[in-house]
Amino acid sequence: MAQPPTDDQPKTPKPALESMTLMVATVIAHDKATNRVVLLQRSDQAKFAKGMWDIPVGKSEPGEPITATAVRELYEEIGLTVGLEAFKAAHIIHGAWGVKASNGFCTVVFVAHEWSGEPENSEPREHAQVRWVDTKAIPKEFVETTASALHRYLAGGPQVSLGGWE
Repeated sequence: MAQPPTDDQPKTPKPALESMTLMVATVIAHDKATNRVVLLQRSDQAKFAKGMWDIPVGKSEPGEPITATAVRELYEEIGLTVGLEAFKAAHIIHGAWGVKASNGFCTVVFVAHEWSGEPENSEPREHAQVRWVDTKAIPKEFVETTASALHRYLAGGPQVSLGGWE
């Protein structure tokens, strides 16, 4: 038997797209042999974090599994092709809010050590440059949430970051 609604419950739920947490995937392409990662620098025309460094990241399309988002974004942004079997979950970022994510976001950070292709700037309007960077020389001008995830992965540290929940 259904419980009657109380004053603290909405009588009609919000439409799903208005109340859903945004799902995001990002990939750390890590060459262990040279201890380098692929980074991109956002252009002055980017919608978010202009001039900042980041790892490839993007939103899931409706009905798209998060692993498919990771494959798609890595190829669209830097031209690398990675098979699903090469991905390992490295970190989870759960933010209470974000750019275009007023209901919060959940970013699954994957790492890949194998791929085909060479990194290139496939989205020059969004990115000023794409390049290999030594893990001991990660730029300081980095998007905060993904920088934290990258540093935690490299240090073998905590695998979950929470932001804005305080």
